[in-house]
Amino acid sequence: MTAETVTYCGVCSFPPEYCEFGGTFKRCKEWLEKKEPELYQKLYSVDGLEQATSSLSLEKQEEIDRKIQKQQAREENKAERELQKKLASKVIIKRIERSKRKHVIAIFGLEVFGIDLKKLAKTFASKFATGASVTKSAEGKDEIIIQGDVGDEVEEYIHELLEEKGLTEIKVEQIEDKPKKKKQPGA
Repeated sequence: MTAETVTYCGVCSFPPEYCEFGGTFKRCKEWLEKKEPELYQKLYSVDGLEQATSSLSLEKQEEIDRKIQKQQAREENKAERELQKKLASKVIIKRIERSKRKHVIAIFGLEVFGIDLKKLAKTFASKFATGASVTKSAEGKDEIIIQGDVGDEVEEYIHELLEEKGLTEIKVEQIEDKPKKKKQPGA
C-alpha cells in the first residue's frame, strides 16, 4: 500500500473535486488551471464534463447547471459588494490632545482593507520610535493608538501602504480632537 497525495485548492482549501460546493468556484477554477493543468483538464475539459454528466438525466443536468449559475452570480455579487465597501470607506487619523503638549494619534478604518493591525502597530512603533497599540474603540471597532504627534508621517505611510495594495482612490482624513475646557467655578 502506498499513501496517496491529495491536492488541496489554494483558494478554498477543499480538494478540487469539491470546489464547486464552496463559495469561490470561479476563483478556484482559475487557480486550478494555473497550478494543476492536468487535473483541471481531467475535471473541467469537455470530455471530462461529458463523462461526469453522461449518467445524469436531462432535468437533473439542467438543475445542476442552474444551481452553478446561481452560485456564480452570488459569488460575483459578493465580490462586487466587497469592492464597493472598500471604495466607499475611508481612513480617519484623529489627533487627540492629552494634556497641553502631549498628543496621541488614533487611526480608524484600516481593518476593511485586510491589513493586519497588530503588525502595522508594531511597524509604527519601530518606525516612529514611539508606543503604538491596537485597541477597541467605543463603537467596538479596532483602532491603532500611537503616542506622540506623528499624524503627518502616519498619513504619508498609510498612503504608501494603500498604493502598494492598489487602493489609490481611498480617502485619508486627518481630524483634530481637542478636549472641551472645563468651566471655572465662580468665574
